[in-house]
Amino acid sequence: MQLNILLFGITKDIIGKSTLKYEMPDEANVQNLLDQLKADYPALKDLNAVMVAVNSEYSKKDQRLKESDEVALIPPVSGG
Repeated sequence: MQLNILLFGITKDIIGKSTLKYEMPDEANVQNLLDQLKADYPALKDLNAVMVAVNSEYSKKDQRLKESDEVALIPPVSGG
């Protein structure tokens, strides 16, 4: 299945663009996606916490993904 991934902050910097079309097996869940992204983009492994939203709603790691889902990777935000 093909997913539409939106990237923000450091995830955008690591991958080099703000959106990504990404192929995953039909039975994939959010954790599978994160594991595969970390394999393809090893610098993502350095991020301790990344929130994931699927179709504009925060998701759990075991949430199953569907064709054409929009997945947002939201890294921790710091500032002053």
